[in-house]
Amino acid sequence: METLIKIRNLKKVFRMGQEKVVALNGIDLDVYKGEVLCLLGTSGSGKSTLLNMIAGLDKLTKGSVEIAGIHIEKLSEAQVTKFRQLNVGFVFQAYNLIQGLTAVENVALGLIFKGVDKKKREQMATQILKDVGLGTRLKHRPNEMSGGQQQRVSIARAFVDQPKIVFADEPTGNLDSKTSIEIMDMIVGMTKSHNQTMIIVTHDPQTAKYADRIVEIRDGKIIDIRDNISIFNGGQNKNEEEDDEGEESDAKEEDQAV
Repeated sequence: METLIKIRNLKKVFRMGQEKVVALNGIDLDVYKGEVLCLLGTSGSGKSTLLNMIAGLDKLTKGSVEIAGIHIEKLSEAQVTKFRQLNVGFVFQAYNLIQGLTAVENVALGLIFKGVDKKKREQMATQILKDVGLGTRLKHRPNEMSGGQQQRVSIARAFVDQPKIVFADEPTGNLDSKTSIEIMDMIVGMTKSHNQTMIIVTHDPQTAKYADRIVEIRDGKIIDIRDNISIFNGGQNKNEEEDDEGEESDAKEEDQAV
């Protein structure tokens, strides 16, 4: 398999007063093009810190992160920002939507920095929102949507321009179990359909089962890397099926439009 991301001897040390906290200690890892990789660990294990290092959201203390031949640690802040704009999408636990913007506006916002004109931005945002089952929520703002619907907007924003890499940080952390299954089927299906690479960060073993490989992290070190047979269901459009069923409670409403 083609290696897309190479991490070598990565170390991250935080200073807290006079003390040094070693968050990551000597991480070596290859991530392959087109795979879904899960970083699995409990709170404080270092998994989210590792994601931040790979994505260039924070500076590493030692080592290297190479993505498609580019050493991220050698780039300036402006260069890293540009690299992310062109190559990376993010799905966050807390959705990170702008409250004053509609679903279409939230999804289209990042395309401004890529030089996409307004008409094309709106077309792209509208189409992918329809793809994730939010065709009737295009003009809704985040406070007018359920948590599951907001996460679908977040997913649409991450995938709108088909980035090479998608980072999903606890993507189901704020969702119920049924909605979590739908969200994971959706993001893995979208990743597979475009041969993208996705790195999932989670503490949940059930979410980890969607990955092709699971990297277990404890105390800032990799303790296990194992292949996994993904439980991904093949990309069935559950949201379309649910649209026909109707809803009898607020919980079912979230399941339908998430």
